[in-house]
Amino acid sequence: MGNVLAFCEVSGSVLRTNALSCITMARQAADEHGGQVVLLLIGAGAGAASADAARYAPKVVVVDDARLGQYTAETFAPIVARVARAEGASVIAATATAVGKDLMPRVAALVSAGMASDIAAVIDKNKFRRAILAGNAFQTVEVSSDPIVVTARQSEFDAAEPLGGAGEVQTAEAGDVQTLGAEVVKVETSKSDRPDLNDARIVVSGGRGMKNGENFKVLEELADLLGAAMGASRAATDAGFVPADWQVGQTGKIVAPDLYIAVAISGAIQHLAGMKGSKTIVAINKDPEAPIFQVADYGLVAQWEQAIPELVAEIKKLKESQT
Repeated sequence: MGNVLAFCEVSGSVLRTNALSCITMARQAADEHGGQVVLLLIGAGAGAASADAARYAPKVVVVDDARLGQYTAETFAPIVARVARAEGASVIAATATAVGKDLMPRVAALVSAGMASDIAAVIDKNKFRRAILAGNAFQTVEVSSDPIVVTARQSEFDAAEPLGGAGEVQTAEAGDVQTLGAEVVKVETSKSDRPDLNDARIVVSGGRGMKNGENFKVLEELADLLGAAMGASRAATDAGFVPADWQVGQTGKIVAPDLYIAVAISGAIQHLAGMKGSKTIVAINKDPEAPIFQVADYGLVAQWEQAIPELVAEIKKLKESQT
């Protein structure tokens, strides 16, 4: 019998959407292990999200320290390991985001645990299913260590619903924060009013068929009308059309929005691995044989140069009629 400690990423005073998938997985693991879910928030100002986190678990542990203003695995991992021991965690979990993928292997090393990465399902207390071969096959992974470290694929677990009441919130000390030689030299961020790609309910993505970065402005107009995040195929980011952090796919970000609009994306297997968990997929491509149509709920064989301006015009008309 043991608890499940879930490290949750926060955004201001709320949990990030990707954390809710991890909480769903953590609840399933807790049922198998007979314990409770404990959420862990770390970072300068992380305490602001404690009230939101308390809606999802019976216990929340907050480590709020000014020295943790910039995430590094070197500073966060010892805290996760220490709290896991204190909470009697038999499973330590995080979402398989860029942070989760960076952090949890180091946590596993610190607690001498085996690890199941990017899991898609909890089979029993020490068995998990995970996708392989770009999502075309699944394997069962059995981890015999105690504790077990796992990262959950966001697209495979539904967002957790709040519990009936608020859980207990406790604080913990960061302790001696050692960077182990790591140094954050500079952080470059691009400010945008659009939602984060990992958290967005709607994503508009473009591929190499957009021809150049200037043409992506047409897609950005569509995204802004829909309140969507912008994404892209690896071919488009490798060509320098758009920033690398827009990349959706096996080697980019895994997304599962309510609506995914793929424009001029052929649908290579690596891209499909990153978005085929979307609830509704709309594909616009001039090639009727494009693989993207095999996973699309709605497909339009057309030149984007004609289809997107027409779609933008119709959405504007609809919005005007509703005002």
